[in-house]
Amino acid sequence: MKNKILVIAEAGVNHNGSLNNALKMVDLAAKAGADFIKFQTFDPKSLSSVDLGLAKYQEEHTKQKNHLKMLEKLALTAKSFKKISMRCKKKRIKFLSSPFDMKSIDILKSLKINAFKIPSGQIDDIPYLEYIGSLKKKIFLSTGMCKLSDIKDALDILVKKGTPKKNIEILHCLSQYPAEEENLNLKSIRFIKDKLNLPVGFSDHSLGYDASLIAIGLGARVVEKHFTLNKNLVGPDHKISLNPDELFQFIKKIRKAEKSLGNYIKKPHKDELINLEFIRKKIVAKKEIFIGDKFTSKNLTTKRSKNGLPASSWKKILGKRAKKRFRLNEGVIN
Repeated sequence: MKNKILVIAEAGVNHNGSLNNALKMVDLAAKAGADFIKFQTFDPKSLSSVDLGLAKYQEEHTKQKNHLKMLEKLALTAKSFKKISMRCKKKRIKFLSSPFDMKSIDILKSLKINAFKIPSGQIDDIPYLEYIGSLKKKIFLSTGMCKLSDIKDALDILVKKGTPKKNIEILHCLSQYPAEEENLNLKSIRFIKDKLNLPVGFSDHSLGYDASLIAIGLGARVVEKHFTLNKNLVGPDHKISLNPDELFQFIKKIRKAEKSLGNYIKKPHKDELINLEFIRKKIVAKKEIFIGDKFTSKNLTTKRSKNGLPASSWKKILGKRAKKRFRLNEGVIN
C-alpha cells in the first residue's frame, strides 16, 4: 500500500518484568494490526548508577525512590527476549526494541533483528551510537529533548560507522509523560523532514490519539504509541498508555487516515469528475440574444446548466458577437 503508515505498538516496560505479560502484549498488538511491537532492553546496573533518583512521573506511578531498583523490577532477561522474538514470528508481527546499553545491543544483535530503535536518551551517547551504526541495520531514531544540531550529530556518527542514511527514520518526540498538547510542536515533523531530507515519524506520549492523527496529516510515516494490558497496573508508563480497546481503535483510525492521504499532486479524482456538470457553472443567456448582438455582462450570466461554455470562458467570449439566436437561460456557445 502506497501510503502505508507503520504502527509501532510500544509495550516498553508495561509488562512489569513479567514474560507472561510480555507475550500477552505480543498477541494483543498482533491482533490489533500493529506492524511492530516495541520493548525496552536494558541491563539495570549497566544503565543506572546506584544513587540516581526518579523523575516525578516515575516516582508517582511506581511508588519507588531509586532509579536502579525501579529498573530491576522492570527488566527482562535475554532468554525472555528470545521467547518474545519467537512469539512475534509466530504471530507475524515485527519485533523491535530499544537497547539502553552495550550489553542490550548484543542481546538484540544475537536475535538477528533487522531494526533498532534508539531512544531519545541515547542520542548523544557516542560509543553507543558508534556500535549501533556499525551494525548497518534499519534505525528508528527518537528525538525528544533535541535540537536539530543534536539530530545531525547523531546522524553523522551512525552514517560514518556504516549505516546508510536511507536506513534511518527520524521520530519527532516530546519527552514528557504525558506530553501536553501545547508542547507537542507537531510542525517539527515538516521542519525535520525539510532540513534533513529524511522520512519522519512521531513517537506519541500524549493522551489519546488525536496528536498521532494530526502527525500523519503533517507527513509522519511512522507512529509509535504506548499500550498496556491495564492502565491501573503499577509502573511508570501505564497511565499514559492505550488500553486494549483503545489500541484497536487507534490502529483502526490510522488505517482509515492513511487511505485519505492520496498523492502530493493536486488534481481532480475521476470519481468526482462525474459531478462536474452538475456543480460547475456554464455561460447562459441572461435575456434573449439575437444574431449579431455583442456578448456583454448585461446579456450573459453564469448558471448551472446542461449546455453552454464553461464559466471560465467568460473573458474570452465578452465582446464577441452572437452567430445564432439564444433564448433566455439557453447555454451560450460561439
